[in-house]
Amino acid sequence: MKIGYIGFGKMGLNQALRLKEQGIEIVGFNRSEDGKIKAREAGIEVKNSIKEMCENLGVSSLSSRIIWIMVSHQGVDEVLKELYQNLNRGDIIIEGGNSFYKESIRRAKEAEGLGFEFLDAGVSGGPSGARNGACIMVGGKKEIFEKCEEIFKKASAPNAYKYFGISGAGHFVKMVHNGIEYGMMQAIGEGFEVLKKSEFNLNLKEVSEIYQNKSVVESRLVGWLHDGFEKFGEELVGISGEVSHSGEGEWTVNTARELNVPVRVIEDSLEFRINSTGNPSFTGKVLSTMRTMFGGHEVRSEHL
Repeated sequence: MKIGYIGFGKMGLNQALRLKEQGIEIVGFNRSEDGKIKAREAGIEVKNSIKEMCENLGVSSLSSRIIWIMVSHQGVDEVLKELYQNLNRGDIIIEGGNSFYKESIRRAKEAEGLGFEFLDAGVSGGPSGARNGACIMVGGKKEIFEKCEEIFKKASAPNAYKYFGISGAGHFVKMVHNGIEYGMMQAIGEGFEVLKKSEFNLNLKEVSEIYQNKSVVESRLVGWLHDGFEKFGEELVGISGEVSHSGEGEWTVNTARELNVPVRVIEDSLEFRINSTGNPSFTGKVLSTMRTMFGGHEVRSEHL
């Protein structure tokens, strides 16, 4: 199977490499030269334009060309506009970035009106998951999902992809996942600040290690925090106590309000991140450490 792939950032390049190793032939494109260079150095065939990429795909055994988009949600519409000019009716677009689910619903309707097929695919697991097998949540027409199922299976860890229903469902499930992630990270951060300020002079690395050994709170997040203590030391030297936030937490809070569902934990965790600007804390350091360990986010303190 041969597919087009657009976007060779931290997630995209790793996922493209996994697909290539799993027997999916990749023909790709990236807007920045840096992304093109890195992908070519990794052995991926990269074209200089979306037009050239589409021309080199031909027609797959599924009778439709398949393009996976892995760019930031702000750049999706620009990419789609160019794809629509270079694809044929019936070709399939998979949007794998972190997009707001209502935008995915709109894009699916737009694509259908122009004669194209569209799937929204929320991808979880960070760059390491993209490289070694991610968790993927898919929305769109079921028959189109089934045509692309081999791709999702090969991009995922074992049993780590599912179809959730009509367009928008995949990105909706991923959005709520990220909101839950905010709350879980906040609880871990607050708990470790309490541990740090106690009278017991606790070794936080050892605490994270015991929590990660068959306790009720054992999790990938605690595991990443343990790795962070190993890398940066117990004081998390050089890690910012101010925490960045992306759109997904806010989207979850706003959507919950529309549905009249109280989400106090997620809402408070979002507020903490917003208010952390100019108010660094050890809780913030813990959150930033987890963010860099699983997502490769830049979290270095500017005050070094």
